[in-house]
Amino acid sequence: MFRPEQTSTPDARTSDQSGEGLVTKVSKDATLCPALFISATASGQGKTTITAGLARYHRNQGRKVRVFKTGPDYLDPLILEQAAGSPAEQLDLWMVGKKRCRHFLYQAAQEADLILIEGVMGLYDGDPSGADLAEYFGIPVVAIISAPTMAQTVGAIALGLRQYRPSLPFAGIIANSLGSDRHGELIKESMPETIPLLGCLKKQDALILPQRHLGLVRPHELEGYDDKLNHIADIIESAGLNTLPAPVKFFDEDEEQDSHDAENHSNSLAGVKIGIARDEAFSFIYPANLKLLKRLGAELHFFSPCSDQTLPEVDSLWLPGGYPELHLETLSKNLPMRQAIRSFYQQGHKILAECGGMLYAQQSIITLDQQEWPMAGLIPGIGVMRTKGGCQGMQSAALPEGELRGHAHHRSKSEETLPAIAFGKRIKHPAPGEPVVRSKGLTASYLHFYFPSNQAATIRLFHPDEVLS
Repeated sequence: MFRPEQTSTPDARTSDQSGEGLVTKVSKDATLCPALFISATASGQGKTTITAGLARYHRNQGRKVRVFKTGPDYLDPLILEQAAGSPAEQLDLWMVGKKRCRHFLYQAAQEADLILIEGVMGLYDGDPSGADLAEYFGIPVVAIISAPTMAQTVGAIALGLRQYRPSLPFAGIIANSLGSDRHGELIKESMPETIPLLGCLKKQDALILPQRHLGLVRPHELEGYDDKLNHIADIIESAGLNTLPAPVKFFDEDEEQDSHDAENHSNSLAGVKIGIARDEAFSFIYPANLKLLKRLGAELHFFSPCSDQTLPEVDSLWLPGGYPELHLETLSKNLPMRQAIRSFYQQGHKILAECGGMLYAQQSIITLDQQEWPMAGLIPGIGVMRTKGGCQGMQSAALPEGELRGHAHHRSKSEETLPAIAFGKRIKHPAPGEPVVRSKGLTASYLHFYFPSNQAATIRLFHPDEVLS
């Protein structure tokens, strides 16, 4: 099990994101900011709803709130960003790296009145887990226990969560999905004296966020989303969950090391124009990826495979993941865009296609009801939608350009495509991960890459003067 090192002192030892075990130092200057890590016993307990509600409540009080999501999720951060009115970054000790996570938190603490971090799955799930991240940075944990069919047992579960790792800073419990005030009283009576019951939330439609396969529905797809968030904020306040948590000390990495890293790749993509698909079909984009490309000097040009007829004048393309399966007719019937991308590919330009972007780059996609829709047709392959997930989880891929970290999460399979040049490597599971295929300048995989995990590899993937092998 991953055991985080204590970071309560300014000279704490950490490992860099590459996993090479380098020793770095955090600066001696600390920034104080109230912070909470919001976890649960499992997925589906209400983490996103409650985190968004807390963010919106404090925002409505005039406070600046910064929100983060543990793990590689794309959809929850959109909701958290809508609630807080500020960008939502990913935090993950493996994919993002300890050093970069520390820097993100330090920057947020300098500008925010409150930092909220939503966990992933259950508190101790994964390696590293949400508990590892919270303990590593000394952030108090709130655990949500959804209890529609239990009462006093909540106290036993709370005690188990607290005692499983005594070193974990633990703020208390939120009981969710309760049936009545009496239900809440029974739970309160069951709680150990050492564990605060911070609040009880009754089961109600207002606390249910719309979902589809792969996760929650994006805020911009629904009318009145802000009204819903404001209603959730009111419920949070009425449940007594409106108190600011205690401040936490946040440190940054040693400035000399940061400057050295920045100088190594500064302006390496200067003048390179990168076209990025971004619309209702393609939206799974880490904010950190865009920031890195900009910092490296690239010019970013966004376009819509759904509605645009032509590509922007660019040197390279990035087709990220998303929900192409929800817009197949629109994508398929946009023949000018399909031809433009095919021409770009045939000229040998660099293209990175991830997950949904890879399916779009293949010959066609077949829906659950067996309708087949032609796609861009750059390479062989048929995307087949299915009801179960594929090769999920964190993986790294040893590309010829260098190793990149990322994750996979999909409910489709790719059939009859090209032989793989590499396979994703899971953190612990020995089975091969997602295949990576290559043709001309195209690199395609189900993997969603986190570009900051290897800046040099990212530069090679997009720079027109770098030859792919």
